[in-house]
Amino acid sequence: MRDGTADSGRSAGSAARALAAGRAARRRAHSVRAGALALAVVVLFAVSVLLGSYTVTVPDFFRILGGAQIPGASFIVLENKLPRALMAVLVGIGFGMAGTIFQTLLRNPLASPDVIGISYGASASAVTAIVLFGASGAAVSFAAVAGGLAVAAALYLTARRGGLGGYRLILVGIAFAAVLHALVNFLLTRADLRTAAEALVWLTGSLNSSNWDRAVLLGGALVLLVPAALVLSRILQLLELGDDAAAGLGVRVEASRAALILTGACLAAVSTAAAGPVAAVAFLCGPIARRLVGGPPSLALAGLVGAVLVLAADFAAANLIPGTSLPVGVLTGALGAPVLLWLLISVNRSGQGG
Repeated sequence: MRDGTADSGRSAGSAARALAAGRAARRRAHSVRAGALALAVVVLFAVSVLLGSYTVTVPDFFRILGGAQIPGASFIVLENKLPRALMAVLVGIGFGMAGTIFQTLLRNPLASPDVIGISYGASASAVTAIVLFGASGAAVSFAAVAGGLAVAAALYLTARRGGLGGYRLILVGIAFAAVLHALVNFLLTRADLRTAAEALVWLTGSLNSSNWDRAVLLGGALVLLVPAALVLSRILQLLELGDDAAAGLGVRVEASRAALILTGACLAAVSTAAAGPVAAVAFLCGPIARRLVGGPPSLALAGLVGAVLVLAADFAAANLIPGTSLPVGVLTGALGAPVLLWLLISVNRSGQGG
């Protein structure tokens, strides 16, 4: 009898050690992939600043940072390339984390701010400010944030009665997006050519007008929002198990869900306010990060994926056609379309999403 008990104890100990070893291996793999993505962000940042239509050598770059005045190069680096590359990183992090919050919370890869209407809310509010009130700069940004948050609140209040999981909130969001898209089209038909052209560039999603003021505003917002999202990420993982399981583990489900929706909506809204609704970035980051880790992605990893996507797409958009700087949303939108079709097919096959 004692031998049987000892064997059972050894078996349990071996299983526990194997489980711990498996977790340690997954953590190491996750750290390696996160490190590789962080390195990719650094490399792409350097490429964006040093290369392109105007190249800068590494020694000249550090001389400029040290205060040296190199005719032409100093202005291009300090007032154009550096703020644009920084904006690309910040916008990518904001959209990447926002998309992953909603996709994980709703347990559906289609539930990104692009699809459920939050980005459309920010866009409609910004276009209203541009066309009807002649707003520009910070006023457009504040209008976009207000519009995104208003749509997020409306979605939450409309969908909560039937539960926020599955396709319910997505369908409600698509309905909101359709109405807001019609509103934007109507406003554009009422605008003069110059105002309509300005609004269309913003609607495409562009970093062409990046400057230090926008970068500072977005950076300040993300300094508050990113830590809040990371703190909530553990609760997000528990909510992915289901409301009953999360409540059994001590999670205040409704309050936590509201906090996550507010945080995700703020991340999407401030990113949209800074660069316009850069198409498909929020939608793409979660699935890509999930593929990289082979399981639920962390918000930090999704943010790094977003930074890589926006940096790479913006560099390509700025240099793809000589003499023309395309809006970054043109390339990210082209990348998002086939991925959306693939996700729709795979979700239908698996019956995922409620």
